[in-house]
Amino acid sequence: MQLTLASKTQKAKMFLDGRDLDQSDTYGKQEVKSITLARPNIFIVIDASFAPEEIMGVAYSAGTVSTHITLDPVTGKLKKVERIQGGILGETMGNGTFVTEEICLLSKMPYKSK
Repeated sequence: MQLTLASKTQKAKMFLDGRDLDQSDTYGKQEVKSITLARPNIFIVIDASFAPEEIMGVAYSAGTVSTHITLDPVTGKLKKVERIQGGILGETMGNGTFVTEEICLLSKMPYKSK
């Protein structure tokens, strides 16, 4: 994961495996809304919306997912809270709030600038 902080001319960006998480196409839109550094934690908010779609003859309504991530690079603890409403995810996983926690590899130098 690579984070690029906001500047006067560009909003904050987040890359995962070299892929920009701000995405938009005919299937929907995903946008990193905010990245907040509050040492030692990093707080990330990502919103996604999906257009109505039909897959294998099954129609799904439009949907949204709001993801709030808390990452502690010192301990490697990652907590993700996702709020799913509608769409294929709401239909298959259920609408509501889902919380997951995991332990990631520790960063050797979590606050080193590139």
